[in-house]
Amino acid sequence: MTPASVNPPLSNPSGSNADWPRAGRIVAALGCGVVVAGGLFVLFQFNPEHHPFFPKCGFHALTGLDCPGCGGQRALHQLLHGNFIDAFRYNALLISLAPLGLWSLVRHGARRIAGYSLPSLFSHPAWPWLLAGAVIIFGIVRNLPLGGLLH
Repeated sequence: MTPASVNPPLSNPSGSNADWPRAGRIVAALGCGVVVAGGLFVLFQFNPEHHPFFPKCGFHALTGLDCPGCGGQRALHQLLHGNFIDAFRYNALLISLAPLGLWSLVRHGARRIAGYSLPSLFSHPAWPWLLAGAVIIFGIVRNLPLGGLLH
């Protein structure tokens, strides 16, 4: 008995196995897109400063200090309304890194869904260390008396 006869390959009704992975990826991407669009719609409609159903920062609740992500919800709310300066005041790091994050999502989606390969902005192995350092420094500076300008 050969291994193929023990575990025969799965097939779909059309007889083509190649359609399933791509179709599954497209459905998953669309599902993620709907969830993200729904979240952005809620964030657009409701200001996190005035509605208590948004999650609160556990780090801030425990220590009274701002973590690097504090103000992110308020910043995104302001960004969705086109208030770039207010968004930057709430969380300068998030707003500064948003274009890079968006590019990474587009690049990943193009590769996974359509098979296109777009250039990577983070191909150098030092990038994760630089990003981690920037997050740590931002978290420290925003809690200094002068750092009040960064939240």
